[in-house]
Amino acid sequence: MIYDCAIIGGGPAGLNAALVLGRARRSVALLDNNLPRNAVTHASHGFLTRDGVAPAEFRRIAYDELLRYPSVGHFPLKVTHIRKLQNGFEITTDKGETIQARKVLITTGLKEILPDIPGIKELYGKSLFHCPYCDGWELRDQSLIVVSENPGVFHMAKLLYSWSRDLVICTNGRSVLTDEQKQLLTSRNIIVSEQTVAAFLGNEGKLQQVEFTDCSRIDRTGGFVTPQWLPQAPFQDLGLKTTELGGIVTDGIGKSTISGLFAAGEAATGAPSQLIVSAAAGSMAAVSINTELMEEDWECVILDDADI
Repeated sequence: MIYDCAIIGGGPAGLNAALVLGRARRSVALLDNNLPRNAVTHASHGFLTRDGVAPAEFRRIAYDELLRYPSVGHFPLKVTHIRKLQNGFEITTDKGETIQARKVLITTGLKEILPDIPGIKELYGKSLFHCPYCDGWELRDQSLIVVSENPGVFHMAKLLYSWSRDLVICTNGRSVLTDEQKQLLTSRNIIVSEQTVAAFLGNEGKLQQVEFTDCSRIDRTGGFVTPQWLPQAPFQDLGLKTTELGGIVTDGIGKSTISGLFAAGEAATGAPSQLIVSAAAGSMAAVSINTELMEEDWECVILDDADI
């Protein structure tokens, strides 16, 4: 069987794309190895009608809805290779299986590399997070710390000031803030520290203290850290054009620089995005894919009629 579209990745972009294509009566192979980036997160926010939903529950509901459409097939497999054919693509999985499709949509998203700080993994997703829009409300008015070696920490500090005025900004041993930025932060009673973090200390996922390499400690109940973001998709041998962040370059509605290959969500942006934004990107890419399939099908009809 040659599918109309193979979707690689079962995050919000891939799931929503599969829904749109399924409803368009397109045959879809959804390949998802069930290793979502937000697996450690207890609740997802900012998605209307699903605010506070656990990621696992979101995926369960999504698959319940998707698999009502007979043309959508779910393959719990990891894709290891994509090969461009004369007419379409061949996808190879880690089990040695191959699937052929006319179009491919990559929605594999990102993987995050957390700072190498003891205690962070035990607290991440519970009292330490990376996105204020996703988790700022739950930490409102608490004593917070922001740990980032990125110059964007200044923007993060200003952003978080809406959720809490009790802020410590830590650059983890780096000098990424200008003197003017430091002065502006301290004028708002925001503590700025360039010390290196030795450990996050807490219990049962709740941050209690942050220890620095000079052995000093500060009490904090929550905070935000800046991970390093890397693309999940190991498909560089296709010759895809990528952005500075490692995302797949598209035309804004999902089309990549390779004919028939599309990308959506974090796979396209190379940066983390909210669940609802990725889902919307998947929907737009699906419409773009269906339009392309439709034009090809009608072109075939015209050619067949001409032969007659």
